Order: sequence, then structure tokens, then C-alpha cells
Amino acid sequence: MTTSCEKCPLRKIDFFDDMTKDEVEKTQRFKAGELTVDAGTPILMEGSNAPQVYTALRGMGLRYKLLPDGNRQVINFIFPGDFIGLQAGMMGEMGHSVEATTNMTLCVFDRSDFFEFFKSSSDRAFDITWIAATEEHFLGDSLTNIGQRDAISSVAWALVMLFRRADALNMVHNDEMPLPFKQQDLADALGLSLVHTNKTLARLRSRQLAAWADGKLTVHDLGELAQVAGIELEEMKKRPLI
Repeated sequence: MTTSCEKCPLRKIDFFDDMTKDEVEKTQRFKAGELTVDAGTPILMEGSNAPQVYTALRGMGLRYKLLPDGNRQVINFIFPGDFIGLQAGMMGEMGHSVEATTNMTLCVFDRSDFFEFFKSSSDRAFDITWIAATEEHFLGDSLTNIGQRDAISSVAWALVMLFRRADALNMVHNDEMPLPFKQQDLADALGLSLVHTNKTLARLRSRQLAAWADGKLTVHDLGELAQVAGIELEEMKKRPLI
């Protein structure tokens, strides 16, 4: 059975903005169904003219670009509540690929209804625009990270971002969160070699700041880890849920 927008479990999480009854009803009309995919399944492919866009209801995944030489640039890590396929919805085709890292459940929306959704609900249209602007801001931070920070600052920055996002989604328990990604995924996100990434993670572990093992990330001192990353821990802003 599909999950109704009214009973969506993500709406219970404080990280997401409250929705009015009208917004819930309009989103429900836009929703075409749900899709369950296994870990490792491609969800959207770069260059594809995808007929659907999605919200991650459960599970985690990756956005990435493949380079001509076969290397990969991970763009972002997908968490529950993320809107997937906005690029295809606006531009007609994907500029990157999306793959499930774990088993995932996706809320499905038909791209053909996308602009009607915009026209019929200015509030929901603003929410989608907000999501796009936030992702652009994050990519700016990521580019700064790759270009200007050293390895230990870069890895610390990524772990802080992942941990805080998980904490906002109530995924952190006893300073530990599920992190089902591979260290190669982190290396591909930061422009580092796998060996360099492993050594840097070992340095953070030896300083008793963070440890990543067996699909779990434990952060012992988030404040100190943020100092290593060279960032301040600002209050997490609530975000819209589509």
C-alpha cells in the first residue's frame, strides 16, 4: 500500500516545514504512486529524459556524474525527504545520475504534471524553488571544499554535514548514525584518492573525533570536528517537504 501524504512519516519530523491541509491535498493529487528499489539500482541516468520525479521516502542514495575517463564525481548524498529529478523536471533531461545505496522507497510524481503543480500552488512552487536554491548553495560549499580545504578539513566538513543532516532527521542515536556509503563514495565526493581518504579518516579516529565502521558513523565531539573543518555550527534551517 502506498503512503498517503496526510500520514507521511516525514511530516512528523521537526526538520520539515509544516504543511497546510490544502498543501497536503495538492501534493497528494500530484503524487502518482510509490516505487520500491533495491540497493544499487539506478534511479535516474545522466542524459535521460525521465518521465518522473521523486521524493525519497525511505532509504539513502547518491547523486553523481561519470567522467569520460571513467572516474566519478559524487555530487551529493541523498537522505529521506530529498526531492530527486528536479533537473529533468525543469530542463527535460538529467545532468547527473542517481543511484540507490540502500533499499529505497520513493514517492513518484509525473513530470508531465510538474508545471501544472507550479501553477496551481504558488506556495508549493516556492518550496521547489527553495530546494533548488539550497542545493545550489550546498554545491558552492562543496566546490570550496574541494578547491581550498586540505584533506583533513575536507573529510571533517563532509562528516559534519552528513551527521547534522542525519541528526535533523532523527537518525542519530547515542552519537551514532547509519552511514551505508563506501569510503570510495566519500573520496569521489571530495576529489581525494581512496588511500588518502582512509588515512585521513584514521587520523580523525586517532584524535577520537569520529569513527566510521560497519556502516555506522560515530561522532564523539561534533564541535571539535567542526573546528577541524573550519566551519561554525549554525542552526539547521527547516526545509520544505514535497
